[in-house]
Amino acid sequence: MIVFPNCKINLGLNVVRKRNDGYHDLETVFYPVPLTDKLEAVVGEGADCTCSLSLSGNAIEGNLDDNLIVKVYKLLASDYCLPHVDFGLEKNIPSQAGLGGGSSDATYTLRVLNELCNLNLDAPTLQRYAARLGADCAFFVTAEPSFATGIGDVLTPMSDQCAHLKGLYLLIVKPPVAISTAQAFSFVKPQSPIIICKDIVAQPINDEWRKHLNNDFELSIFNVYPEIRSIKQQLYDMGAMYAQMSGSGSAFFGIFQTRPTLLPEVFKEMFTYICQL
Repeated sequence: MIVFPNCKINLGLNVVRKRNDGYHDLETVFYPVPLTDKLEAVVGEGADCTCSLSLSGNAIEGNLDDNLIVKVYKLLASDYCLPHVDFGLEKNIPSQAGLGGGSSDATYTLRVLNELCNLNLDAPTLQRYAARLGADCAFFVTAEPSFATGIGDVLTPMSDQCAHLKGLYLLIVKPPVAISTAQAFSFVKPQSPIIICKDIVAQPINDEWRKHLNNDFELSIFNVYPEIRSIKQQLYDMGAMYAQMSGSGSAFFGIFQTRPTLLPEVFKEMFTYICQL
């Protein structure tokens, strides 16, 4: 079985409070993007409740046993008798970019195993498993526009409220800077937003977006990595209706009325991706 785990952007990201369990309560709108990895899963001949993983494409740091795909398999194997599965991941989504690529790979693994092994788990059950893996993993069970609260695992669908974004162009720019989620949270100061991000996103893009649709990680990340501050302004200079850092960074995105051009000249030695929403 082959699936294509997609990434996401955050339309606004507010860190509201620190919880007693060490996590943070968030408010954000997750929006799916068709930039994908490729994940293949094949039932193999090894011992039951074991798996293998091979990687291609973009390099991923760390031991294979620590990869979220392997962790997902072990998580389900602790509750169900699974056959041996050989996984192959072609990595295209940049890592440590705030695009949720690793989370997407993990949740799509859940979805694949659910179908491949006939587990018959419904979406809420898959979301509960996904929430044990990472704050934004639950979103990728349905991968539909959603307002997220809690640690990012309490989801309210927003497809209808986001319909006005259809047809616009999205440009993602990832500089050669890697920012870990833990590092980003260590810099940020929790605070309540002036306006809840879902209420802003439900409006067509206007001045309210630039004024109040904020990513609370941006200011502290800019202080630590001043070299990436200019990317947001460059997106506006190119004509973006709205621009922001995604998640905890370091990728930025701009939303445009028409397809942007001159990308190699503007963003030298950076990853770029463009699509129509």
